[in-house]
Amino acid sequence: MTDRLRPGVLFDVDGTLADTNYLHTLAWSRALHDGDEWAPMNAIHRLIGMGGDRLVPTLLGHESETATKARPCRYKELMGDARVFPGAHDLLWRLHHQGLGVVIATSAPDQELRPLLELLDADEAIDATTTVDDVASSKPDPEVFLRAMTIGSIDPERALAVGDSVWDIQAARAAGIGCIAVESGGFSQHELAEAGAVRVYRDVQEVLAQIRTGPTVNLLT
Repeated sequence: MTDRLRPGVLFDVDGTLADTNYLHTLAWSRALHDGDEWAPMNAIHRLIGMGGDRLVPTLLGHESETATKARPCRYKELMGDARVFPGAHDLLWRLHHQGLGVVIATSAPDQELRPLLELLDADEAIDATTTVDDVASSKPDPEVFLRAMTIGSIDPERALAVGDSVWDIQAARAAGIGCIAVESGGFSQHELAEAGAVRVYRDVQEVLAQIRTGPTVNLLT
């Protein structure tokens, strides 16, 4: 079985490949209002990247069933404003053509991932996808990345994650792999570096522009 494993890259989506973090922030703000709760948007944004099962109790100190149930509908209202970042499509294809496995590993549910995959228009470059629907615990728990490596037949010794939040970095490190970070989700270069990112870039377009000297090169050696 080990002989069939290959090097690969695991991609977060929201804030990494798609410009959706602030849409999620607004959706959660509206959902909290539906549940007669409130939290400042900056506090909500700081937790985007966590799964909803962790975000609400971390944010409020208690559960809110109403807010949690309302969030998908509130996000659906905003999905028309979702955009993929420049370079996202080309980066996935570039890694694919280099012979690396490309796996999507997100804390979003499948129904929210599918429209973003359509926008990315890179299905043939993506070898597998893992969503929060496939795991028991969301990021920063490592299960999403561990599951992604399993279904994508990715060698953990030759794997990297790409994410935009400290939660991605924590999940990757707990899974025993490094994480390339991008600032496009709203976390700063300093915060991402402090959390343990192996390299921090402005966005995926910069990852693509510097791919010949970036960390993914080492996966093929």
